[in-house]
Amino acid sequence: MPIGISSSEIAVLLLYDLDPTWATKDQEEVIRITSQLGKAIVKAGYRMTLVPITNGDIDSVLSNFDPLKHIVFNWCENIPGIKNSEWLVAHHLERRGFTFTGASTSSMTLAQDKCRIKKLLYESGIPTPLWQKFNKDTAITWEHYPAIVKLSRGHCSEGIDRNSVCTTETELRNRIRYVTEKYQQPAIVEGFIDGRELHISLWGNGNIEILPPAEMEFSLLNDLHDRLCTYESKFVLDSEQNQKIRTILPALLSEHERRYVERICRSAYRISGCRDYARIDVRMKNGLMYVLDVNPNPDISQDTSTVMSANLKGHTYKDFGDHIIRLAAHRHPVWGKE
Repeated sequence: MPIGISSSEIAVLLLYDLDPTWATKDQEEVIRITSQLGKAIVKAGYRMTLVPITNGDIDSVLSNFDPLKHIVFNWCENIPGIKNSEWLVAHHLERRGFTFTGASTSSMTLAQDKCRIKKLLYESGIPTPLWQKFNKDTAITWEHYPAIVKLSRGHCSEGIDRNSVCTTETELRNRIRYVTEKYQQPAIVEGFIDGRELHISLWGNGNIEILPPAEMEFSLLNDLHDRLCTYESKFVLDSEQNQKIRTILPALLSEHERRYVERICRSAYRISGCRDYARIDVRMKNGLMYVLDVNPNPDISQDTSTVMSANLKGHTYKDFGDHIIRLAAHRHPVWGKE
């Protein structure tokens, strides 16, 4: 954002999803964490309006606001009632001419398609585990164990639990059948890297800054089936994995390891079209590193590794929100040119 523009001159719409079919406690939790971000934005000096999306008619909500007079802080993960629709939120914003924070439609669509993003990583020379796509009736030709079975299109570790890790062909066959039948989509099988897991947060456009790396530390879990970040580990607070997986910030890395992971993560950020901020998930073993996932628009609740990494560099939550908005403001047709 140009130096002459004050934050007080900018109106921000904090767009978030609030599905009325969720349990009351889940709705209250979303309102709580959204309010934390909203207060941080106000504290940074912006005029802020909370804009909940409660049904599929997002256009009616957006029609109340002028794209030339607002920047949208896109905190919306899905359109209620439409699965895997994070990309569709960006599509509606783009179609109506809004400037918004975070990834574009094309980047989010790419990242959600695990086969496409892994193919792109491989073709770009960015290390990623061996992988193969399986439909319900595909013959099993996999020979690398342990392996992990994931949804080919998924979000927030959906469909991943301890049974996702397979050590035999029988386990693999059963898990592929489970994924394809329950989620009605192909499964992707990867070689399971039983090593250290790093979450690397980045922000910027052009000049991309790497925030201090976080490590998901698994030493309290003896069974390799548990040494992964599942849906439960992230969202079920009393689960064993949530209790035993520790976040270490900053991750202890040698200078060589730090330079290595920064290089491949910057490359992954650029080639996947990330914008403003993202998180890259990496596993390392025997001196090698493998990109597991590219996460444009990762969760930036106050207690996430991305925000805590920024905190470690001296950025408060207010600073964090301000920085993201200013990155987006450079794209605004009015404020980006003044």
